[in-house]
Amino acid sequence: MQDYQAPADLLKDRIILVTGAGSGIGRTAAKTYAAHGATVILVGRTLSKLESVYDEIEAAGHPKPAIVPMNFEGAAVKDYEELAMTLEDNFGKLDGLLHNAGILGDRSPVEMYDSEIWNKVMHVNATAPFLMSRAMIPLLRKSDAASVIFTSSGVGRQARAYWGAYAVSKFAVEGLSQLLADELGDKHNNVRVNSLNPGATRTNMRAHAYPAENPQQNPAPEELMPVYLYLMGSDSAGINGQKLDAQPK
Repeated sequence: MQDYQAPADLLKDRIILVTGAGSGIGRTAAKTYAAHGATVILVGRTLSKLESVYDEIEAAGHPKPAIVPMNFEGAAVKDYEELAMTLEDNFGKLDGLLHNAGILGDRSPVEMYDSEIWNKVMHVNATAPFLMSRAMIPLLRKSDAASVIFTSSGVGRQARAYWGAYAVSKFAVEGLSQLLADELGDKHNNVRVNSLNPGATRTNMRAHAYPAENPQQNPAPEELMPVYLYLMGSDSAGINGQKLDAQPK
């Protein structure tokens, strides 16, 4: 997957929603999907960042994206339902969903972990993807071959000390990914669901988690895009319910 060479028109006429599209991996994935022909739904909490991505995509001559400002900390069930209705009215289907948005929370021992921060991290990282997935399933079913990618983490597969709610939320993401893969991965749904661990990547979240680390030792988000394209495109048909890594072990 890491060496995948995506055809230029891999995602032509596909409708793909990306959460956390304003920065980091989400921003890069949104632009990459658009460059390969997709109409991208840019979802994130900071309008100015989404507008910047929108402008870059439009300036490059790619399909016109859509912007959906949404703060997952406070978004209600009706917000997800209204988004689904808007997408159905405008596009009639959804071909891809990249769950990329997430927050780090505290790096501290469980005995000292702030309960309010715990609840916020769990809500943004685990409950929000559940609510978004639930709202989008009817639209994903209308695709001839939809792909859902959940963003995991190394500490969501093997917990490590002091990663607190972030690690536990990523374990929840892995469970939700497997659950949906089992429910939707058949001929009646045409939806494949996988989890993807990006690994150490040059992002702001990584810098906050490892402030003493030299960021240049980690790959930029652009270097991971072959895997993101592979999983979102038709060449990964049949891959379902897998725990995958964007970087070689």
